[in-house]
Amino acid sequence: MKKKNRLFSLFIVLMLIAAFVACASTSKKESTGEYVDDAVITTKVKSLLAADDFLKSFQIGVETYKSTVQLSGFVGSQQAVDKAVEIVRSVNGVKSVKNDLIVR
Repeated sequence: MKKKNRLFSLFIVLMLIAAFVACASTSKKESTGEYVDDAVITTKVKSLLAADDFLKSFQIGVETYKSTVQLSGFVGSQQAVDKAVEIVRSVNGVKSVKNDLIVR
């Protein structure tokens, strides 16, 4: 009976270790927590861009990876680019902005 309990305990410990390793981040893969944080940042940025009267007419793509926000798309002026970057930097949790917006 003791041997069976020890094997069961060992199995549980190994499963917990496997779960922690699976959720850990690597240089090419985000952890579960980082993915959720990035999704929150992306949602906040998108909602702020859509709420801004000057920028809401432009199609600006937003992607976030490890707290770095990438903006892409076309805008009408450099002023729009500057405003979009300013809005992104105002969001809590953003570490940097990769600006791929193109002025048409």
